[in-house]
Amino acid sequence: MDNSSVNDHFRTQVQPALASKLEEFRLLGIDSVTEQGLWEFLIKKKWKKVKDELKLYEIIQEILSVKVSDYISFATIETYKTAEFSFDDENEMKELLK
Repeated sequence: MDNSSVNDHFRTQVQPALASKLEEFRLLGIDSVTEQGLWEFLIKKKWKKVKDELKLYEIIQEILSVKVSDYISFATIETYKTAEFSFDDENEMKELLK
């Protein structure tokens, strides 16, 4: 199954489930999660190796079963992947190693 087909076909239909999960995150004090970020987590992590086409109820079940810790771990790793570390300044390197 192509992840982009999931994205295009079901995104608007499952928006209430996404909103519900985002509200759960907010109740737990995590306000930085966006709908787009949650959707990317689902595509890149949960549905990465899905071979058969998911049904609507399965997609909603996957959305509602997302654990905050799983999302935070994913977001942290993605941040490390995109972060650019520059050690051009010796003082910055010393500050980092403190």
